[in-house]
Order: sequence, then C-alpha cells, then structure tokens
Amino acid sequence: MSTLDNKGDSRGHAAALDPIIDDPRRRRDILVAVCIALMAVIAAVSGLNVAQPPLARDLDASQTEVLWIINIYAITLAALLLPLGAVGDRWGRKPVLLAGLAVFGLANALAGLAPNAQVMLGARLLSGVGAAMIMPVTLSVITSAFPAEERSKGIGIWTAIAGGGGILGMFLSALLVDLLDWRWLFVLPIVLVIVAALMALRAVPNSRDTSSYGFDFVGAALSLLSIVGLIFFLHEGPSQGWTALATLAALTVGLLAGIAFAAWELRHPAPLLDVRFFGRRNLTSGSVTLMTWFGVQAGVFIVLYPFFQAVLGWSGLMATLGLMPMALLMMVSSALAPRLATIAGPRLTMACGIALGGLGLVLMALLVSVEGGYPAILPGMIAMGLGMGLSMTPSTEAITSSLPREQQGVASALNDVTREFGTALGVALLGTVFAAGYANAVATRLAELPSDISEAAARGIATALDIAGRQGPDGARLVQSSREAFVDAWQQSMLAGVVVMAILLAYILVRGPVGSGRADPA
Repeated sequence: MSTLDNKGDSRGHAAALDPIIDDPRRRRDILVAVCIALMAVIAAVSGLNVAQPPLARDLDASQTEVLWIINIYAITLAALLLPLGAVGDRWGRKPVLLAGLAVFGLANALAGLAPNAQVMLGARLLSGVGAAMIMPVTLSVITSAFPAEERSKGIGIWTAIAGGGGILGMFLSALLVDLLDWRWLFVLPIVLVIVAALMALRAVPNSRDTSSYGFDFVGAALSLLSIVGLIFFLHEGPSQGWTALATLAALTVGLLAGIAFAAWELRHPAPLLDVRFFGRRNLTSGSVTLMTWFGVQAGVFIVLYPFFQAVLGWSGLMATLGLMPMALLMMVSSALAPRLATIAGPRLTMACGIALGGLGLVLMALLVSVEGGYPAILPGMIAMGLGMGLSMTPSTEAITSSLPREQQGVASALNDVTREFGTALGVALLGTVFAAGYANAVATRLAELPSDISEAAARGIATALDIAGRQGPDGARLVQSSREAFVDAWQQSMLAGVVVMAILLAYILVRGPVGSGRADPA
C-alpha cells in the first residue's frame, strides 16, 4: 500500500478506506455487478434512437422535442460526471452507486409511464443524474479494489461493455419496439438496475477518501458550466449553424468557464481535478486516444445506420443487427488487449489498434457502393471493431493509472467525460463533412430537375426517398442519385476520419503511454 494510503498527503487526504479484494470469487461478483449497472447506463444513451416516430406520435411531440428527449440524457450525464465522481470518492463509492441505481430506476419508471413530452423530458434529465452517479463508480470500484495484476483484466471487461454496450442496447431496444411497444424500452434498464443493486449490496466494497478539506463546490460548478456549454455548442452547431447566437454563446460560456476552472483548481488546496496531472503523458495520451476514437466511431455510426436503412432498405432491427459484428469484435479485442499490452507494452498495443482503425476506414471508403451492399463494408467494420478494443482498454488504464487511488472516482469520471466529448465532437465534425458532401453530390446529380426537388433532396436521403414516390418518371432517378450521393459523402467522411487517425497514430508513436503509469503519490 502506498504512503498516501497510510498517512495522507499535503492536500489533506487522510487514510483512504480502499480495501484490496484478494478473493477471486468476490472480484468476479463485483465485476458482474458494476458491468450490469454500466450496461443499463450505456443502453439508455442510444435506446430511444430506434423509437423516434412512435415516441413523437404517442407523446404529441415535435421533432425538436424528441431530439431534446434523446440528447438531454447525454448532456446531463456528461455535465455531472466529474462532480459526482468526486462525490463518490468523498462519500463512499458503494452508497453513491446504490443511490444512483435508485434514482436511475425511478427515472426510467417515470419515463415509461410519461403521459406527455414534458414529463418525459424531466424523466430523462433525472435519468442523466442517476447515470452520472453510477458510471464513474463502476470503473473506480475496479481500479481501487482490484490488485494490480488483475486490474487490467477488469478494465478490459469494463471497456468492452462501455464500447459495445450501446450497440447491444440499441439492438435489444429495436427488438422491443418491433415486438412490443416503445414504452417497454424502459423495462430493460429497470431490470438491470434491480439485478445490479442486489449484487452490489452483497459484493461491492465501500471505499472512499477522507479529507480535512471541504468539497470543491466552486470547481464542481465551473466544470458543470464548461461541459454543458461545450457539449451544447457541439450538439447544436450542425443544426442551428456554427455562427448562430445561441451556438456562439454556448461556446463562449464553455471556454470561459473552462479557463476559470483551470485557474481555480491550480489555487485550491484540494481541487476537484488537479489539472497538473495533464502534464503526465499517460493521462494526456490516453485522453486524446479515447476522444479521437469515440469521435471517429460516432462519425461512422452517423453514416452506417442510415446506409443500412436508406440505401439497403433494411428495417431498424436489421440495421442494428448489421452493427453487431463491429460491437462483438470490439468487446473480444477489449478483453484480449491487457494480455497483448503485457507482452508488447501499452503504446504499441494502442498504435496497432489505431492502425487497424485507420485501415478499416480506408476499406469502407474504397469498397462501399450501392451495388456492393453489406459485404462491401463488412471488412472495414471488422478492422474497426478489432482496432477499437485494442486501443480503448490501454487508453482507459492510462487515464485511471495517472491519478492516485483515492481519486479514482474523478479519474473514472474524466475517462467518461472524454468519451462524451469525443462522441459529440465526432458527430459535429464528421457529420458536417458528410452533410456537406451529400448536399453537393445531390445538387450535381439532380441539376436538370426542378430546383425545389433538388433542394428538398439535399436535406437528406430520407427526404429524397420520401418525395421520390411523388415524382413520376423522375422518381427512380431521384432514388438512385440520392443513394449514389450518399456513398460519395460516405467516402469523404471516411477519408476525413483516416486523416484524423493518421495524426493520432503519429502522436501515440511519439508520446504514447510508457510503463504502467500507476500514480505513486509517495
């Protein structure tokens, strides 16, 4: 046990009550409990995407309201991760986990019974609060309670669920919507919460950090304000316009609050997040890798899902099933990554994963076509899935190992915030590249048709296919042209992703993590 664990540190941390669990059976029960809780949180991020039309119809909600119902969960989760991760460190990880499960379960029950859009919006916001209490704890329990030789394995399994759980949750959600009703989407997380709570009560240890200093409420408020502003900017920029007043105001608030947060944390005796830790190459390289990977993954999903539905004509359930090879391979390679990192080192393991990811993007850009269908993109999806798992597990360990054991809630929250920022950034940037490429390609192909038709088709392939049936002889041409334009835009966005991955690969080869990176406060 480190010096810090026994005597405290200069910032007022007393002995941290972090028992190391030596019993393999109990470690297994802990891992199962936290992974089930994590699965509930991850599944709720993407689950409602497959139920937008019936949700809007039954709640009499506009498209804007539906998008806010979906996005408010992710925004609330991202904004509260750091403060509530620190709360778990201070007040005890087990009670915070159990409280979060209770809030999350109650919020999902309320969402399933919601009579209107306003109640649903409030329920989703409350779900985000519960999720922000759960998610950091699920990882910090592993990093604080598992012995060093078992920690990488636990992180690998946690990473597999965090990365692939969204697709698995989307598949189960699509199945429930097809077979039953969208309200049944909220039964799944409630069941997962109950199982996780029962297991956590029995198996999860209560570890926490005691400090002679008070909680950093100012830092918590500034971090919340900064994250909300920046996430809102990335979410709303593509729809409202990057120069719109609301978009620029969100960016300004986010940046100013971020600068104020860094300045405050440098002066506080017991900061929420000591920004000096970012001077450690393991923390920086792990964060950059995760942010980039989740951004690229989000950009790929923007085009994959509509490709299956609009270009190939698949149902929502079939489209989600089409994503499963990527998710399953990512989960397998995540579990194998710790072993490879032990042999080759974390930097080389991450570099191999990044190279595989770049190769996957190249394959998807070169092989995709309307006629080639699913087999044309499957090789790229396989390479992407393998690359994600190999990169994300050592990246997560690089982040959590850079902070002391008594701050593992904050380390875990930082890991999760990085993922959320990456996702929002990827949707904003690669989504913009794709949208611009599609609009230009459609305009070129439909130049001879009336301007109102080509302008409507340029809004998106779903709109183009919707109006094609009313265009008589021009309908077939409109369908074919919109699908070809979609493929053109796909190639542009994938090649943009290749450039991003190439830059990341060069960075990791030069400044990737070294050694275990485990913080040694002594």
